[in-house]
Amino acid sequence: MDGRPGLSAGLRLQQEQKAQPRLYQAMDLLHMPLLDLQGHLRQELVDNPFLEEESAEDVDWEDVLLDDFDPGGRPDEYEEREYFTPTVTATQSLWDHLHDQLNLLRLGDRQVLIGEEIIGNIDREGFLSCPPDQILEALEDRLDDDAPVHRGEVEEMLRRIQGFDPSGIAARGLRETLLLQLRDRGRDSSLEYRIVRDRFDELADHSWNELAEEYGITPRDVQAAADEIAKLDPKPGLKYADASESYVIPDLTVEKVDGGYHVSHNNTTLPRLKLSPTYREMAADRARFEGENKSFITERLNSAQWLIQAIEQRRQTMLRVMNFIVDRQRDFFEKGAEHLRPLTLREVARHVEVHESTVSRVTNEKYVQTPRGLYPLKFFFSGGYSTDGGADVSARGVRTRIGKLIAEEDPKAPLSDHAIADLLRGDGVRIARRTVAKYRDQLGILSARLRKRV
Repeated sequence: MDGRPGLSAGLRLQQEQKAQPRLYQAMDLLHMPLLDLQGHLRQELVDNPFLEEESAEDVDWEDVLLDDFDPGGRPDEYEEREYFTPTVTATQSLWDHLHDQLNLLRLGDRQVLIGEEIIGNIDREGFLSCPPDQILEALEDRLDDDAPVHRGEVEEMLRRIQGFDPSGIAARGLRETLLLQLRDRGRDSSLEYRIVRDRFDELADHSWNELAEEYGITPRDVQAAADEIAKLDPKPGLKYADASESYVIPDLTVEKVDGGYHVSHNNTTLPRLKLSPTYREMAADRARFEGENKSFITERLNSAQWLIQAIEQRRQTMLRVMNFIVDRQRDFFEKGAEHLRPLTLREVARHVEVHESTVSRVTNEKYVQTPRGLYPLKFFFSGGYSTDGGADVSARGVRTRIGKLIAEEDPKAPLSDHAIADLLRGDGVRIARRTVAKYRDQLGILSARLRKRV
């Protein structure tokens, strides 16, 4: 036995093992949103001396991406373009805001400690996340044993904090936050206050007739009071939520140009990478290096070449995916969301000629700026329905139609789920009543009985 098959298998295994980390890195690059990728590339510039940042005018992809890689794309995509991207403004967190107000009070150390414990148990929506008894127990471990804290001290400090901004803060539930907000508006003797305080369940159930009888007024007056209550903030803490939670930079842009749609990659925030000429010359003369130095140069050069190629491959894949989405969803771009067509990851993968998991990574947590607004790429994917006319409409498009039908209904005679299903079937969309109810719930729309106005 000469052992050649074994050697061949061993060499193949070594090659596969060497390729695996690069495969995982490529998948990570596909998955990264734009801001994460920006940070990653900045770190690579620090770690790998073979990489340099270049200006847009110097890009020569065929040179830096090696002979066997054709980047494609239009030349003007590499020219400098002006983008007006939003900037993050410094915002104060809810807890910092509350602590600032606590520090403005004339308090002793003991009271400050109690106040801090209460503020520390307020969640991001502005509610007290645990009952005062638990706060009392936590304080007993922090205060001196010879001066135990009393429940009355906790309740008193809680009342003071409930007077802080934002109005309705530190409530123990929805009812209390509404009462606090009405109180702050000087409306603690109003009909709205009494309904929230004494008949909250009937209010939530829209039992206008029962409430009218209870307070000796007309159902229309009750409904007017409910409308005022609806103007209050059910989650007052969210206005101080971290701005980064809602801050996104679109990875792609779709622009309407001469009646068509042009897709471009918003890569102006990314550092453009090239191989360092100095280190390339060094690598070309690797024969004068030995051992670890030679291995280091080879590894870093290969890593730099691979990263540049992988970034361009990521860009091209995203452009191809988005171009197919634009072609498939042209009616959306022309007419709106109710004209979205069904689209699956598999369909896109088949057209772009990549694996379905690649499309999933490319579209995950990615956003596109369109003439109709900013959308996550996942927005364009959903199952759908066949119409009697032979066309297809996506599930998201059907939900949009349901929302539009309800928005245009007579509030005194709102559409039932059965009636909506009949209207959709009249348009050729075959849909069951229970599916209408499911989509209505997903839209956060109440049932017809609870939407009815008097």
